[in-house]
Amino acid sequence: MKTQRPIISDDEHVVLKFRPRTSAHPPVQREDSGPAKTVSTKTVSTNATNTRPANDLSRYERPREEGDDFRHRMLANVAALAFTVALTAIGIWLAVSIADLRKTQDCVLMGRRDCARISVTPQG
Repeated sequence: MKTQRPIISDDEHVVLKFRPRTSAHPPVQREDSGPAKTVSTKTVSTNATNTRPANDLSRYERPREEGDDFRHRMLANVAALAFTVALTAIGIWLAVSIADLRKTQDCVLMGRRDCARISVTPQG
C-alpha cells in the first residue's frame, strides 16, 4: 500500500523571529542598500517602503502602560488552584455518592431486604 502525503510548497513556510518581551521597544531593523534577500522562493525587500515582513507579529503586541502586578497574578493563581481543588473534590464526592446509590438501587432491584445502611452507635 502506498503512503499518501500532502503536497506542501515552500511558499507556505516562513520562519518568523520572535522578539523577547523584556525589551521596552522593538529592535530597530537595519536598512541595507544591497540586493533583496531571498527567503525560500519569496523575495523580501529591505528598502524603506517595506521594512516589515508580510507575516510580522507586531500587530498583535499591546503597549504596556504599567508593569506587571505580580502580587495580583499570584493571588489569581492561588484562587484558581483553590477553585480547581474544590471542583475536583466535589467531583470525587459526587462520583462516590452516585456509585453508592447505584449499589443500593441494584440491591433493591434484586429483591433483597437488607440493602439500606443502618448506622449503629455503641452505647456505653
